[in-house]
Amino acid sequence: MKSAEEQLSTYKSVHLNPKNIKTHFVGVPLIIWSLFLLLNLIPVTFFALDTPAISINVASVFAIGVLLYYIKLHARLALGLALFIIPVLYTSSLVAQVQGALWIALAVFVIGWVFQLIGHQYEKAKPAFIDDLNQLLIGPFFLMAEVYFLLGLEKELDKQITPMAVDKRRALEDERRAARL
Repeated sequence: MKSAEEQLSTYKSVHLNPKNIKTHFVGVPLIIWSLFLLLNLIPVTFFALDTPAISINVASVFAIGVLLYYIKLHARLALGLALFIIPVLYTSSLVAQVQGALWIALAVFVIGWVFQLIGHQYEKAKPAFIDDLNQLLIGPFFLMAEVYFLLGLEKELDKQITPMAVDKRRALEDERRAARL
């Protein structure tokens, strides 16, 4: 498994433009929420209390698995992601009970991707997951790291990944230039 620094620097290498990062702060949470809504629509529940909002279902199992992966990468960032995912799980489970929830999930998913694609127009770089599907899981991890950096937390991590990302971006641009020749 690649380290948190390696994963984050790879993701950041195609997310250096501030406008792109801002669009991702909208697009990625929308996509995550819509995916949790879709997972909540799968009629498999492993455990439930009286309310469907408090259950262990496919969405909960997925959340636990992803959070364990994030903990293995970087425990402090995983804590922030847990604080984000818990309300996502709860609200998506409530909306899953509404008629037309599938259409809501699909609409939110498409809107989220529109924001992502707009951001990559600013960046003039393809999304990170095109070359590595694991980068789909790193998007939320990257955004949480950016929140921490904005709050003045994890300064050492920022100092490590930013130069690595810039170097990777230069290499990508050199490859692109060489391919055009």
